[in-house]
Amino acid sequence: MLALAFAIATAAGAIRGITGFGGAMVMTPPFAWLYGPAFAVPVALLLESVVAAPMLVQTRRAVRWPVIGPILGTACIAAPLGVWILVVADAVSLRRAIAGIVIVFGLLLLRGWRYEGRPRVSTSIAVGALSGTMAGATSIGGPPVILYLLSGPDRVDTTRANLTLFVAVTSLAGILAQWVAGVFTMEVALAGLMLAPGYYLGLVAGGRLFPRFSDTRFRQFTLVLLIAVSAGILVA
Repeated sequence: MLALAFAIATAAGAIRGITGFGGAMVMTPPFAWLYGPAFAVPVALLLESVVAAPMLVQTRRAVRWPVIGPILGTACIAAPLGVWILVVADAVSLRRAIAGIVIVFGLLLLRGWRYEGRPRVSTSIAVGALSGTMAGATSIGGPPVILYLLSGPDRVDTTRANLTLFVAVTSLAGILAQWVAGVFTMEVALAGLMLAPGYYLGLVAGGRLFPRFSDTRFRQFTLVLLIAVSAGILVA
């Protein structure tokens, strides 16, 4: 079981290194199937925060606070609501919900859909509330923010920096809320530490392999794979 989890974490790191997204989307559904959501979600958040934190050093200057600030602040406030859902929800139902979320947002990303309205503070707050709740309950809080930020006029490096900051801070906020709720235990922390080397090695390998792939085609392949795996978990 641990060897399988290590392999999944390594694959998740490699896909994130190549595509720039999707670490939690790759590992949370199979982790939830193997160990249950109460274990999968905090472990995925821990791995995401560990990897995202060093990336902040490279991207911090490109962050655009007027854009990401309202989203990030609301997401941190909403994260405890997601943790409450994680605690009270039926494990099988939540596992299927996680798989369903991956399928829905995987299809949206695969089709190239993005928010087409004008970015507003009220919309940013709504997106932050949805993403924070999803992050606390499922560890997958990034897709709504990705779809929203892609609609704006910012350059790719600015959007990447905003997403990096969002993942790092919301992951830490989710971990804190889970610790207060008693979900983030010493067992979870040790499991995350054991899986972190595989995730990091996958990330490094993915970054080196990136020039060998067509970015668009590999993203499409990754999303199709995520949808197929999640569909299997959904009906399991």
